[in-house]
Amino acid sequence: MDKNFVLDTNVLLHDPQAINAFDEHTVNIPITVIEEIDRFKKGLDETGRNARQISRFLDSLRESGDLKKGIPIGEKGGKIRVVFGSEFVDMLPKELVGEKADNRILAVCLALQEREKPPVIFVTKDTNLRIKANVLGINAEDYERGHVVSIDELYSGNTKRFVSAEAIESFFKVGSARVEQQPPDAGDVEGGDFTSGGTLYSNEYVHLVSEVDPQQNALGRHTKDGEVVALQIPKDIWGIHPRNREQRFAMDALLNPDISLVTLVGQAGTGKTLIAIAAGLQMSVEEQVYKRLLVSRPIFPMGRDIGFLPGDVQEKLRPWMQPVFDNVEFLFSGVEGRDGKKHRGYEELIEMDMLALEPLTYIRGRSIPYQYIIVDEAQNLTPHEIKTIITRAGEGAKIVLTGDPYQIDNPYIDSTSNGLSYCVERFKGQEVAAHVTLIRGERSSLAELAAELL
Repeated sequence: MDKNFVLDTNVLLHDPQAINAFDEHTVNIPITVIEEIDRFKKGLDETGRNARQISRFLDSLRESGDLKKGIPIGEKGGKIRVVFGSEFVDMLPKELVGEKADNRILAVCLALQEREKPPVIFVTKDTNLRIKANVLGINAEDYERGHVVSIDELYSGNTKRFVSAEAIESFFKVGSARVEQQPPDAGDVEGGDFTSGGTLYSNEYVHLVSEVDPQQNALGRHTKDGEVVALQIPKDIWGIHPRNREQRFAMDALLNPDISLVTLVGQAGTGKTLIAIAAGLQMSVEEQVYKRLLVSRPIFPMGRDIGFLPGDVQEKLRPWMQPVFDNVEFLFSGVEGRDGKKHRGYEELIEMDMLALEPLTYIRGRSIPYQYIIVDEAQNLTPHEIKTIITRAGEGAKIVLTGDPYQIDNPYIDSTSNGLSYCVERFKGQEVAAHVTLIRGERSSLAELAAELL
């Protein structure tokens, strides 16, 4: 059955390609949405770029017909049109009467329900607006494109397999073992930290456990050739060593130059950023596999913003990058350089152009080859922003995305629609990508307890 989808402004600003996501149905854009987009189009951020992209696209459609009557779009028979409905503002309850844009958009939905037979579905990312639409008898939905089905179902990047004692012995002798694919939920999993059975993906980490003696076990990484190979990690890098199973998995992925994209997900204190920076310093400064370590993070304040900051770009950036500075300074404490002398700190590597700390604001349009790129707090990015970052990777570059989908400061995304979760699912099983979910907090016993209780 054909449907009438009415798109809210926030949907188009979140994903400028949303217009093409409704197949054979009719996409209705209220004239009020066009006015709101016009207010955003001068912005220099991602929202401004999306607004300009939408405006250019709609303007290009004018050559094909009348936007008021509807213009065919896509290959499945859908169409797009700009609609009015101000005369139905009087139908709104007196509490909603006024010039507020949300109310005028709701009036358009009521107008379409009154005029046309196909069911009307209002699509908006505004939770309160969905509530108001429901009270008015309008079918309202969230924009689901790019969502993970459930954050609890997010690919963990690791699994547990029960194998014969002979397979464990062979694994320790030759450094690899072949593990057969199993049906889902095969075997008993203790503790619930791992999935069991099902398809083993490329670069998925595996905890091998003997069927005879559970104390006999091994850790490995599943390859595209169907074998589980031993982890390749040193005892420590830059003075730190993995403290748990998941950190060992993460360190293996971070130090493997054949893996170009690594995603690390975990709650606060699990060591995501510290391990990533340590591995980046090891691969760029010590082993020189990469020319430079580039660390960045999106700029989103937690709580009320303190306003404009004085100084040049580096001075303005410092408060946002302070968590990165803290980790780098910790790694530099007690570490000697190649000349046997203590490093002065990260300033020395910045002067040598081997370490760069930059905001994501200036990454668009760049090509970044042969660099180890870490993007911290990636859960605050949209799928489109994640795509922008990854497509900047030049020849020989490695990208590491870290974050906690449960701690999101961006008001326009949630745990299932953020770019980090989206990237984890989309790159699942790709030969160039690996993912690890870190579980145990290692910052301090207090930090781990707070993460669990608060």
